Amino acid sequence: MTSDRQSPTVRRRRLSAELRRLRDQARMTSTEVAESLGWSRGKLSRIENAQWQRPNPRDVQDLLDLYGVTDDVQRAALIQLAKDSRQRGWWTAYRDVLAGSYVDLEAEASVIRTYEPLIVPGLLQTAAYIETVTRTALPRDPSDISRRVELRLERQRLLTKDDPLRCHAIIDETALIRPLGSVAAHRDQLQAIINAASLPNVTVQVMPLNVGMHPGVAGPFVLMEFPEDPLLVHIETGTDGLYLEKSEEVDRYTLVFNHLRAMALMPDASVSYLSEMVDRLG
Repeated sequence: MTSDRQSPTVRRRRLSAELRRLRDQARMTSTEVAESLGWSRGKLSRIENAQWQRPNPRDVQDLLDLYGVTDDVQRAALIQLAKDSRQRGWWTAYRDVLAGSYVDLEAEASVIRTYEPLIVPGLLQTAAYIETVTRTALPRDPSDISRRVELRLERQRLLTKDDPLRCHAIIDETALIRPLGSVAAHRDQLQAIINAASLPNVTVQVMPLNVGMHPGVAGPFVLMEFPEDPLLVHIETGTDGLYLEKSEEVDRYTLVFNHLRAMALMPDASVSYLSEMVDRLG
C-alpha cells in the first residue's frame, strides 16, 4: 500500500481517505467514534481531512480496533503508512521560503497539466526569470530571493529524473511577449521553453492572443495527477493556494483544460512560434 515515491503529504491524504472509508464501512458517525475513543470531534475531523501534520500510529491502531479491522496485512500497511507520513521530504530544507504544501504534492505527482496566462510556468523558468518574478512579487525579505531561485531550480529536476514527471503546459502569448529585463534574458527564457519541449515527457502549447476570449481567462490553474490518488486542482493565491478535490470541481477544470488544449497552437506549431520569437529578439 505504501510507496517510496510518495511524499508525506500524499501519504497523509491516502491514509485519511482510507480511515474515512473504514468508518463509513463500520457504519459509525464521527460523534460515535469521538465518544468511543475519548477524542474531540475536531481531532477526528483533522485526521479524516488530512490536516494532521504528524499522524500518530497509535491513533491509527485505535481506529482500526474500533472499526473491527482484523486483517493483519491491512493493519500493518496502514500503521506503516502513518509512520511513513511523518517523514520529511527534500524540500523541508527550504521551509524558510515555502508556504503551503504545493511542493510536497508536485514532487509526487505523475502528471501535471497547467495553464498560465501571465507568467511562464515555474517548472520551465530560467534562473533569471525566477529572480525577476520573485523580486516583483515583493518578497518580505529580499535575502530570500536566492533561496527561492535555488528551490525552483531544484524542483525542475522532476522533469529530468528517472521516471520523470509528465508536464503539459499551455502558456498564453501574453506571458511570452512580456519584457523580461534584458533582451538576452528574454531570449534565454524562450529558448529554455523550447529545450524543455524537446523532452519526451514535456508538452508545450502557446495560446495566441488572436484566439480572443476563452475558458482560461478566469486565471491560472494546475491539474495534478497521482499514481494512485485522485486528481487535484491547485489555484495559486497571493499567499498560498486553493486546493480543489471534489469530483465536480476536478471535472470542470479538466474540461476547461481540454478546451484550451484544442484552442491553442499544436505542440509543433508552438515550438515554431517560440523559435520565431527568439529569432526576432536577435
